[in-house]
Amino acid sequence: MNYTLHQLQIFLTISQTGSITRAAEMLHLTQPAVSIQLRNLQLQFSIALTEVVGRKIYITDFGKEIAAAAEVILNQVHAINYKTLAHEGQLTGRLKVSVVSTGKYVMPYFLSEFLKRNSGVELIMDVTNKARVIESLDKNEVDFSLVSVLPDNIPLHSVALMQNKLYLVDNTENIYKNKRYGHSLLETLPIIYREQGSGTRYIMEKFIQKNQLTVKKKMELSTNEAVKQAVIAGLGCSIMPIIGIKNELMNGELQIIPVIGLPIRSNWQLIWLNSKNLSPAASAFLQYIREEKSSIIKDKFDWFEKY
Repeated sequence: MNYTLHQLQIFLTISQTGSITRAAEMLHLTQPAVSIQLRNLQLQFSIALTEVVGRKIYITDFGKEIAAAAEVILNQVHAINYKTLAHEGQLTGRLKVSVVSTGKYVMPYFLSEFLKRNSGVELIMDVTNKARVIESLDKNEVDFSLVSVLPDNIPLHSVALMQNKLYLVDNTENIYKNKRYGHSLLETLPIIYREQGSGTRYIMEKFIQKNQLTVKKKMELSTNEAVKQAVIAGLGCSIMPIIGIKNELMNGELQIIPVIGLPIRSNWQLIWLNSKNLSPAASAFLQYIREEKSSIIKDKFDWFEKY
């Protein structure tokens, strides 16, 4: 047998997610790279680890046994690494965070310096939609989650990180001459939505319902990046968090349409379960956030306050 720890980690992630694409996203690898490593691992065994039915991958019973063994092996490897670092006096452990998709423009800045100071802490960050983020939190799969809309059915602790502002945006081919438009402007524009379960969509729909607007839904897309590219291409307008469109505003690909009642304001919140027993790494990160968040916002998000 010649399999590597890297191959075992990839296979374990595939078995946990049920998807090569999702595993690639979580491991920050390309999909072909994950597929190649899965194939190389399979070559070590005469019994199939996976089977494909339609376009979906399934883990065989034998594969489930290998995945369980891989998890034990990898946990032991991490334990060895952590013990070594602990003996050297370093903070160690895994920090697991789930982040809503637009939160990927926020969370890295609150993690970067902490991880530099504590090289023995390993970060696992899952970027997905709000529904999956809340699910991972509720199942106690993560230490913290980053959301802009708090769930109302889970007992939580929270720390507000920074403000979230959402504007109506369009590409720069269309001209808007008025200094301010009424809400009814949204009824004249093709509007691009995020998918069901998205926090951005939830905030946008609340605004539309509150103002009793009849909006033309042009299309529904599954990521903030997809919505952004669709708006740039001229397929419609959307209400988007400004945190994710900084570069496009500055280079003239997108423009903010001034509408009464916008921006919609909420807060990025770091949340964790009331019943969660935080690990030393998670406790240290929480203390770091409470002490340093103001300076991080001032240093990294000064541009944000200009809008």
